[in-house]
Amino acid sequence: MKEYLREIIRESLQQFNIDDEEIPEIQIEKPNQPEHGDAAANIAMNLASVLKDNPRNIAEQIVEGLEYNSQKIDAVEIAGPGFINFRYAENYLFDELWQIINQGAEFGKSDLQKEKHILVEFVSANPTGPLTVGHGRNAVLGDTIANLLEWTGAKVDREYYFNNAGRQMRMLGQSVRARYLQELGKDAEFPEEGYKGEYIRDIAQTLIDEHGNDLVESDDITPFKEKAEAVIFKDIQATLQRMNIAMDSFFNEQQVYDNGSIDETVKKLRDKNLAYDKDGATWFRTTEFGKDQDTVLIKSSGEPTYRLPDIAYHANKLDRGYDQCIDVFGADHIDTYPDVLSGIEALGYDKSKVDVVVYQFVTLVKNGEPFKMSTRKANFVTLDDLMDEVGADVTRFFFEMRDPNTHLEFDITQAKEAGDKNPVFYLQYAHARIHSILGKVDQEYNFDSNPNLGLLTHESETKLIKSMIRFPEIIQSAAEYREPHRLVNYLDDLASAFTSFYHDCRILGEEEELVQARTLLAKATAQVLANGLSILGISAPDQM
Repeated sequence: MKEYLREIIRESLQQFNIDDEEIPEIQIEKPNQPEHGDAAANIAMNLASVLKDNPRNIAEQIVEGLEYNSQKIDAVEIAGPGFINFRYAENYLFDELWQIINQGAEFGKSDLQKEKHILVEFVSANPTGPLTVGHGRNAVLGDTIANLLEWTGAKVDREYYFNNAGRQMRMLGQSVRARYLQELGKDAEFPEEGYKGEYIRDIAQTLIDEHGNDLVESDDITPFKEKAEAVIFKDIQATLQRMNIAMDSFFNEQQVYDNGSIDETVKKLRDKNLAYDKDGATWFRTTEFGKDQDTVLIKSSGEPTYRLPDIAYHANKLDRGYDQCIDVFGADHIDTYPDVLSGIEALGYDKSKVDVVVYQFVTLVKNGEPFKMSTRKANFVTLDDLMDEVGADVTRFFFEMRDPNTHLEFDITQAKEAGDKNPVFYLQYAHARIHSILGKVDQEYNFDSNPNLGLLTHESETKLIKSMIRFPEIIQSAAEYREPHRLVNYLDDLASAFTSFYHDCRILGEEEELVQARTLLAKATAQVLANGLSILGISAPDQM
């Protein structure tokens, strides 16, 4: 409908004889107050400076020139300083309701981005320990963004980028070796900055089970590091699977070293006079891109900073032909990822093809106070610990329900509620309640496949239909802005609209024709709820 309204407005604007580039974007929004109609356009105010006229006068001329289908639009009104308000026709609402029923699990999908091949890189935790609560927000945000993009027609690949080399992995190997020796009763000093979680002891015990004391005399940390990586990655993949997340590919940072991309990247930057040596280190002229000072690419020790392999990795992504590459980063990257974008630009790539989603961190609270959970596998709260506590559906939903740009307080008390106070259960109960009603209808009536929708005249019925038909545009906006919480908020509003309808309009016990029409309305609501929950990666139970 939004595109239809834009089109009829564009046609009316032809009367003003202005160039297309002078016409502002035609924005169509849902009015805050229902009495103002179903859709509103502020184009008259935006054209005031172009046409040198009063916005209300412009609005009157636009409305006078509108040619619209009365089966879609019932009325057009001018409000305030020049808002153009539209009211949908009853037939349009009923036609859209049938679209929901007929399209079923496909309702809400579009082909807006059918030409796009998009890579979403997320989680990307190095295999040094179990996934934490912080990684959980990253994982769920990335996967849900990927789901949203797929619903808009894009071909999406999910990629996990990791580094199994370097200092962190050496420290991991040394930590496992120390625990291995200690478990065998040997005198072994634990590294000062080693990994102290209980999972290190578990890996050490696995090595003892497999090799006994054969590795005691070995100073080579390779077997310890390799075993740790294998065990931890298996654990990570099991955790992701539990969260209903499946990766399409895993990219090892070592690949950009092995294929020469690191050296090639530095060479290209030197050729452009954007890399130079100073104090034994190699520097990137980030001052050329608006930064206050240049940035180290390779330390004086010869070890690259993470920016260098990241630049090479992003060049690799774009070389693979992706139209868009989306990175999901925690707030600790906010000051550093611009260097990677500058590096991509310096290498001649279109940096607008790289989109960075930054999310704020997570705090666990209970009854308003910081909450410390007992942890079996680490000296931090693992994602599995959290799922053990509140369940996978609830964990995923709570990571999705807030704007990524805001700090998330994960309320354990609320998450463990079993009733309507728990926001995910509220949605799941709504879906289950509808299926319970539908089951009773099936027992008492022979359902009419073509009920008289003209009987749906109650305000709560109309409001529910209007809420449902917004679903496709909500998906599109959530995908465009990379904000899954928009869908969460919408589903909450939809469930509330159904609750109001069910309170105001009985389904069972009415005249059979009315029962049939309201049953169709309930079926459509359950379908939209199920579709929305599937995008969020959450189950839609038929009974609870």
